[in-house]
Amino acid sequence: MRKKPTETASIPDGPGGSDGPGGPGGGSPACRPSASFRGSSSVRGSGLRVRALAGCAALLTVAAGLAVRAGADGAFAKYAGSALYTVLLCALVAFCAPRARPLAVAGTGLALSWAVEFFQLTGVPAGLSERSAVARLVLGSTFNGPDLFWYAVGAAVAWAVHAGVRRGARLRTVA
Repeated sequence: MRKKPTETASIPDGPGGSDGPGGPGGGSPACRPSASFRGSSSVRGSGLRVRALAGCAALLTVAAGLAVRAGADGAFAKYAGSALYTVLLCALVAFCAPRARPLAVAGTGLALSWAVEFFQLTGVPAGLSERSAVARLVLGSTFNGPDLFWYAVGAAVAWAVHAGVRRGARLRTVA
């Protein structure tokens, strides 16, 4: 049973949300019930659009990474690759959680990047990298402190793009 709009709910009403400001299904878009509960396809459609955009962003990021590897060398290629690694993780997080806010997506991508970098201190990724090119691309092989900074740069770029796209979409729906 749904509560009246003036009451507060401490337990979510079902998958995807609770009654909040604005009545049943109100509050932020991330807290609204799924489309099947509301009878509207707009929420489901926006999730599909976000996933499509995130998937395209991931593919473009991989292409950019391959272009940097093929066309550049030295410190630029290494650190651009580190930043792009985090951008890719952010795109994958946005794909998996299309309603997540840009700051949460960027923070999760950065935390994952840092976790992988610190995992390299164990030596396990180095052993796996010797046996697998995929492991070398995903996990790297050796810890490099400056990578931590470039991961933050990548997360900041991903946040800025995600927030800008989200703001632009919001402006288009209002107009």
